[in-house]
Amino acid sequence: MTESEQKSDLHRYLKNGREAMVWKLDGLSEYDARRPLTPTGTNLLGLVKHLALVEIGYFGDCFGRPFPDPPAWAEFDEDDVNGDMWATPDQSREDIVGLYRRAWAHADATISELPLDAPGRVPWWGDRGDVTLRLILVHMIAETDRHAGHADIVRELIDGAAGLREDNDNLPGTDKAWWESYYAKVEAGAREAAGL
Repeated sequence: MTESEQKSDLHRYLKNGREAMVWKLDGLSEYDARRPLTPTGTNLLGLVKHLALVEIGYFGDCFGRPFPDPPAWAEFDEDDVNGDMWATPDQSREDIVGLYRRAWAHADATISELPLDAPGRVPWWGDRGDVTLRLILVHMIAETDRHAGHADIVRELIDGAAGLREDNDNLPGTDKAWWESYYAKVEAGAREAAGL
């Protein structure tokens, strides 16, 4: 497999994860896009904001390619160490998704213009901070897919919508009754295994 083919495969997986993240926001109210649904505050728009800022850092700063014209709220705030994981009321969905798409374009230029073995430096990784574009691509695929999984569960908690992508949910093609029966079977198995 050539380097070009390897890069293309890695890039495709990253693009698929990105699209899944944005798709999870489709059709939601402002409240549902922002509301926390776990004790740690996980919310859909916050996940998108986080990934936008992470791509800016990894594909921009780490390769000496600073992101042009970042919004003021893109700076790390020591008073709000989790500020990248939620959207403040004055940060619109359009602004955050727009930033994510701009981050994609910036990252895509880095991916396109540099070879997979291009050296980079991730200062916050300490002694492991010397990296290659290949490693950062793999890291960002893992990061994006991890958060896409979070987004899938959060979206299902909001309105029952689940699945991998808009064009392929990767779930059995069954109806609500099938899922209710399946849920009951899993619950019964858990109770039996626990001796309840």
